[in-house]
Amino acid sequence: MQESMNLREKLLRGMVIPAHPLALNAERKLDERRQRALTRYYVAAGAGGVAVGVHTTQFAIRDCGLLAPVLEMAAEEAPDVVRIAGVCGATAQAVKEAELASRLGYDAVLLSLAALKTATVEEMIAHSEAVASVLPVFGFYLQPAVGGRVLPYAFWRRFVEIENVVAVKMAPFNRYQTIDVVRAVAASGRAAEVALYTGNDDNILADLITPFAVEGTAVRICGGLLGQWAVWTKRAVELLERTREGAAEEILALNAQLTDANAALFDVANAFHGCIAGIHEILRRQGLLEGLWCLDPDEGLSRGQMEEIDRVVKAYPHLTDDDFVREHLDQWLKP
Repeated sequence: MQESMNLREKLLRGMVIPAHPLALNAERKLDERRQRALTRYYVAAGAGGVAVGVHTTQFAIRDCGLLAPVLEMAAEEAPDVVRIAGVCGATAQAVKEAELASRLGYDAVLLSLAALKTATVEEMIAHSEAVASVLPVFGFYLQPAVGGRVLPYAFWRRFVEIENVVAVKMAPFNRYQTIDVVRAVAASGRAAEVALYTGNDDNILADLITPFAVEGTAVRICGGLLGQWAVWTKRAVELLERTREGAAEEILALNAQLTDANAALFDVANAFHGCIAGIHEILRRQGLLEGLWCLDPDEGLSRGQMEEIDRVVKAYPHLTDDDFVREHLDQWLKP
């Protein structure tokens, strides 16, 4: 449990945690060199952790035997940051994936409940407790638009009382549902133990500067675990630091710009169809990925999305970290 307490302290300090993409070649096979380069990029950019095997990594890696090698590569390249492995599926699968992550030296698991579409609160709590018996758990409120489910306040109130829950990633893209989680942590009396992380790519910086006061308890969102932070990660680290320095008006202006950029990358106009491909496109432009390929051949950029990405890159060059990547790319790509 001492290791878990050290992990809590790190998470409560707040950090940038990119949701790690999957590097594929033109044959849609794993590109190990570029997969490792991505992890090296995140570490060099100052990320405090990496999340691997999550939505941005493509859940389908489990169907083609890539989960273990992808987790292992990230563990090897990022030994000194917090390593979080995504786990999903029914209880037996989730526990098995948590055990794999434990063997590979991961610090915690990000627990998706997307497979438990019709489960009751009691069933979801039992599921969560089973996984938490293996590794510390990072809760995950995944928005329904990309496969999640609505999780009621009653669930979160019970969930945050599980001893080995160390954090929650809130990504419902919904203010009401985000506040449900904040309320649950406040009511539990564990605000000093359970770190809150934004996954709301549509409201990142505003989440980070909002001083929640709920039921007599002050609660802050410490950092972010985000697909958006899989790109321009150096700038993300700088932005997180700026949110700690005040200047709320300036931060809110940047928040609106980042939300606009995210709309292009995540393909909001087309119900998030091109959200992974949009991330890939930025990494392709920087040379970190060779192409946009996803495991599913039907996943790609939507019509008009490329033009939207061009627009936001031109409009907000201060949000990008192209110079940083250009300076170090050859080093990261070395075998």
